[in-house]
Amino acid sequence: MTQSVPPAAPAPSGSEEAHPPMPSPPPTTPDPFQPLTRPLPDLAAWTAHLRAMEIPVLASTAEQLELWRANEDAVDAHLLGEILNKDPLMTLKLLAHAASQRSSRLLTDTETVTAALVLMGITPFFRAFGAQPTVEQRLASRPDALAGVQRVLHRAERAARFALGFAAHRADPDAAVIHSAALLHDFSEMLLWCAAPDLALEIQRRQSADPTLRSVAAQRAVLNVELGDLEQALMRSWHLPELLAHIVDDKKANDPQVRSVTLAVRLARHTAQSWENPAVPDDLIDLGELLNLSPAHTLKLVHEVDGVV
Repeated sequence: MTQSVPPAAPAPSGSEEAHPPMPSPPPTTPDPFQPLTRPLPDLAAWTAHLRAMEIPVLASTAEQLELWRANEDAVDAHLLGEILNKDPLMTLKLLAHAASQRSSRLLTDTETVTAALVLMGITPFFRAFGAQPTVEQRLASRPDALAGVQRVLHRAERAARFALGFAAHRADPDAAVIHSAALLHDFSEMLLWCAAPDLALEIQRRQSADPTLRSVAAQRAVLNVELGDLEQALMRSWHLPELLAHIVDDKKANDPQVRSVTLAVRLARHTAQSWENPAVPDDLIDLGELLNLSPAHTLKLVHEVDGVV
């Protein structure tokens, strides 16, 4: 049975024949997204909304995936993992998908990007993840919100590097998981910028107007929830690995692995603009206690990790 083909458009006036058609652009994922402008009533509503949302990824990640899709044989789990590990949102999507596909026969969770890719295989990965919507597409008309989410993404990448350095110093066998935990530590804030940019900007505005206003207080006032609680609810909903959820949970602050991530995130936040932030000395003291280093040696370590000369 043959499909009917629409007739070609007539050639422009005055020409003998139509020009050949332009090459089709690379496929893109439709993103019929409508941002939230009012807060949802409670944690359950926020969890359901964000769980159902198609999570966008960085444009650089989406572009690289399409290049590799055309040449799967040149890609392995480690090469692919190096790129995905730089994108917290793609990391989140992959780990959530891996958790949903986890067989009851497996005794352990897939706690890192590379482990998830090894378990899935390259071809099934590309089959499961088609052309990806991007953060840049979604927030193209909102440069203020795009700048906001890019700040959080950059902070997450630095925090992950710090946390990995701290874990290596402590010879922690779960260093790769600690890296993932730091990368994902603020994923609920990233999703908020993508899902409800006006609300994310309102939180930012309130904290800028009142430097003493704590983040959790601003979040409760604007969103009716705390982002930390929302993050844990989403991780449970997606069945993300228990160790990952544990390390991300700031409320378990006495655990050295949690402490590594918390301090990494704190240091990345405080040094986002400059190492001259007055909160940095206290960060170095707390970090020195964790790593059993003097403040001077702690500063040397974090500068090396951050690439500060």
